[in-house]
Amino acid sequence: MLGRIYDAIDKRLTIKKTIRDQLNHPVLEHVNPLKHPRAFVYCFGGITAFIIVLMFLTGLFMLVYYIPSPDHAYDSVQYIMNNVTMGWLVQGIHFWGATAVVVMIVLHMLRVYFHGAYKNPRELNWVVGILLLLIVLGFSFTGYLLPWTQRSYWATSVGTSMISLVPFVGDYLLKLVRGGAEIGAPTLLRFFAIHIGFLPLMLVLLLGAHFFIVRRQGISRPF
Repeated sequence: MLGRIYDAIDKRLTIKKTIRDQLNHPVLEHVNPLKHPRAFVYCFGGITAFIIVLMFLTGLFMLVYYIPSPDHAYDSVQYIMNNVTMGWLVQGIHFWGATAVVVMIVLHMLRVYFHGAYKNPRELNWVVGILLLLIVLGFSFTGYLLPWTQRSYWATSVGTSMISLVPFVGDYLLKLVRGGAEIGAPTLLRFFAIHIGFLPLMLVLLLGAHFFIVRRQGISRPF
């Protein structure tokens, strides 16, 4: 049944050759762990992408139960952890994955830096990588408030208050981020919208550009 559907799609779109070309793309010797003793350092980018996919999947699962309001946010997180089947596991993967993805993307960028892979002709991809790092940090910052605990509340209070130090427009930016003078329901709703809407869209676009450039230019070689 699936084979017939696949053949029908291929008959109209001729995707078999494209898929075959992608799967048969040769892997260079220096990124093959079976042939090169230090090839594992080239896996940091792939591990980062894998964790990002896990974060998307676990986030979608929790989105079904999470309620972005000060009255229900904490209770909805507790419900996920204590009442939803395997909810504690999904929430744990999402929580610790937020730390793991930052660690892996930093390791990946360190590998790129020390191998000189940010130089000509790969400067554009280095800039895209920096933007991806900022997006990931944005995920971590906005997601930290969502459980609506005392720790997340005061951490966000301290973090957002730093914006007020920006010359001339600091107070305006602070009210814009918080949705008012103090952290409250507008802040939680804005962080939730940024976390599940704006940042994922930017992440997908930048990841697409990152993978496209890597495929066109190839993986950099070691010194």
